[in-house]
Amino acid sequence: MNIQTNDLERMSNDYKGKETQQVISRAAQNVGIDQAAEKTTLYATDQFQFSIDVDSEVPANQLQSGRCWMFATLNTLRWHIEKNLKLPKGSFELAQAYNAFYNKLERANWFMTRIIQTADADLQDQEVVWLLTNAMQDGGDFPMMIDLVKKYGVVPHTAMSETYCINNTSKLNDILSKLLRKDALVLRSLVHEAASKEQLEAKQKEMLNEVYRVLCVTIGEPPKTFDFEYRDKDGKFHADYNLTPQEFTKKYVPINLEDYVGVCNIPEKMVPYGSSFGVQDSNEIIDGQPNRYLNVPMEELKRVAIEQLKAGEPVWFGCDVLQMSDFQRGLLSLDLYDYNKMFDIDLDLTKEQRYVTRISGPTHAMTLAGVDLDENGKPVRWKVENSWGTEAHGKPVGHGGYFIMDDAWFDQYMFEVAVRRGLISDKYRAGLDKEPVILPYWNIFNPVEG
Repeated sequence: MNIQTNDLERMSNDYKGKETQQVISRAAQNVGIDQAAEKTTLYATDQFQFSIDVDSEVPANQLQSGRCWMFATLNTLRWHIEKNLKLPKGSFELAQAYNAFYNKLERANWFMTRIIQTADADLQDQEVVWLLTNAMQDGGDFPMMIDLVKKYGVVPHTAMSETYCINNTSKLNDILSKLLRKDALVLRSLVHEAASKEQLEAKQKEMLNEVYRVLCVTIGEPPKTFDFEYRDKDGKFHADYNLTPQEFTKKYVPINLEDYVGVCNIPEKMVPYGSSFGVQDSNEIIDGQPNRYLNVPMEELKRVAIEQLKAGEPVWFGCDVLQMSDFQRGLLSLDLYDYNKMFDIDLDLTKEQRYVTRISGPTHAMTLAGVDLDENGKPVRWKVENSWGTEAHGKPVGHGGYFIMDDAWFDQYMFEVAVRRGLISDKYRAGLDKEPVILPYWNIFNPVEG
């Protein structure tokens, strides 16, 4: 259809008849869509109380980087370490830069390996295009952190601090992406020239040396050993010297991340409830464990999350934080904005409809720090520890960096929690032992894509 002059006239006359939208337009044009559409009387903003409250840490700040999945995992480990060592609240933090360094190094190695494996495909092959498009990003997920911690361990923030480049990763990712794309052309040429496996490996090591150098310049070289000193709640001083990251992790991290599994609620027809699934091209560590998830109904996902909170333990989770959220008020509410009335349109869709049309998917990871249950034991709202700090752009972030998530929002925009395997009911846990469905690399659930 071609838009004609009479079509424009008809649309203009229709708009002139919408008096409400003409009034709203002044607000929208002056303050923006969200502020003009936001409801200001939601009760949840005044109800920062939770019947189950397990965590009140000072939130960390990922700044301008996409490391939420990493921050949420390290925040969870921090909670366990502080509890185990009886540390004062807010006195301890794990080094996010340390794991970010190795994540990018491993991702570069994974990228080069996949480029070699797909070298016989045309450069316009869709998977090759996808690999080149996502050469270096920040994205990730809980299973990736399991591999990173297992291989490299963790270190205290005092052993490796944040830098400007890891707090603001866009330029670093741009440089590394250009380098890796250039490397991809060289590796593909070597394959086409029938280079031996040894020759390809030698060239890949040479390329990784350059990546390592870029990371050292921008993030700093990770410590091989460090000293760990702290004072507990009783004022007693403790010191442990010349620890390797692996020694620190074995000695001071009181949980095994491999005991946890990603439990999801995704409206994916290829993955019926009770089935496990993975995503093609979503691993970052060669020979690491494949990313695996268990798809369950929402009531089961809620149940396991609540059970872990009742046991006094926070819960890592992945959601679509970009939907119906106000970072300044610290509110995730399904009733937050009234776009339908603002524009006189209908934007209502089911979770499945938003998922299949790529409107909504897991975009951000945070930590469930508590939940408020009603007299029947049903959740009303959830306490959320974010990783956006306590202030941004001169404005407060939520309730000291914490958010309130109402239960209706949870139903629509929650996708994944990481919980202890034993909390999953027998009915669904059996699915973890079945052959997983492998979703294609372009699936919206692929955490590697930025």
